[in-house]
Amino acid sequence: MPTERRLGRPGRWVRVAVAVIGIVLLVNGSVRGSDDLWPFGPMSQYSMVVADDESIVFTRISAVTDAGTTVDVPLNIEGAGVARAEIEARAGEIVKDPSLLQQVADGWARKHPDQPKYVGLELIQDTTTLVGGRVSGPPTPRVLTTWKVRP
Repeated sequence: MPTERRLGRPGRWVRVAVAVIGIVLLVNGSVRGSDDLWPFGPMSQYSMVVADDESIVFTRISAVTDAGTTVDVPLNIEGAGVARAEIEARAGEIVKDPSLLQQVADGWARKHPDQPKYVGLELIQDTTTLVGGRVSGPPTPRVLTTWKVRP
């Protein structure tokens, strides 16, 4: 039968130090408020509740391919190599500098060399209005910016 041993003074100090460092990192990430610091920052896409009579805003990227089709870009690591949360967090920066969308096209091309390439991208926000907690109609799209992809 195993015997119990008490945690020694060095072991306690290590545990306290790890806890303090973790708390400092969490507070720093929360104060700075950036998802880039995850897991030591807020995951802002989960931090809100929508009232019954408000709107839900969904950010997406639409692409025109060299095959002439228009598709929604899969915003995940397997798709274009960038997560939707990153796009949502940086939407303001992308609007100011649409060339940031080039990274999305490059990520898609690198991960899917056998698929049609993106030749044009649009950053779009769809707004869905709720009335009494129910969707009151189709989403209203708003194009925030566009980018012609460099070859």
